[in-house]
Amino acid sequence: MGLSDNAKLATKLLALAVGMLVFAIFVMPPLYNAFCEITGLNGKTGGRYEAVPAAVDSDRTVTVQFVASNNENMPWHFKPGRVSIKVHPGEETNAVFLAYNPTDRDMVGQAIPSLVPFKAAEYFHKTECFCFNQQTLKAGESAELPLRFIVDPDLPRSVNTITLSYTLFDVTERVSAHFDNNNADPQREG
Repeated sequence: MGLSDNAKLATKLLALAVGMLVFAIFVMPPLYNAFCEITGLNGKTGGRYEAVPAAVDSDRTVTVQFVASNNENMPWHFKPGRVSIKVHPGEETNAVFLAYNPTDRDMVGQAIPSLVPFKAAEYFHKTECFCFNQQTLKAGESAELPLRFIVDPDLPRSVNTITLSYTLFDVTERVSAHFDNNNADPQREG
């Protein structure tokens, strides 16, 4: 006795749905990250850059603009110390972003960078950045968040302006859950 046509179709559709779920959860994120890393799309900037001696191109000036925004669940006040800076490619430059926690509770924030034009991402090197670590601010506390970067002298001459933006996310609950899970008292369990 075989399965009816409807049962066969339902089985195939269920297998397709499971396959799509597995693809979306396990296959797609690494593919997306690899694609962004290779192409520079999405303006993802790399991690910490180790500075190497390079000649400063004092004949050329590039404008670096700074933008700050909050995820909808982040109540902090977050903004760049300066809206833009003119830099010579090859010189190390310092900037700051300002953060203030107006709430009555301690919170943890994480900044995610994005850079445009996308083709400039591989030429923008952060040697120090508040985005490398989570930022903890106590209730009512404010902080200057440092950024040190170098615009690579090999930046294409067609690029005269780079916009670096950060979106700030509230990761307090995630950090608390991770801390609680790692510090659970084994004698209390079971």
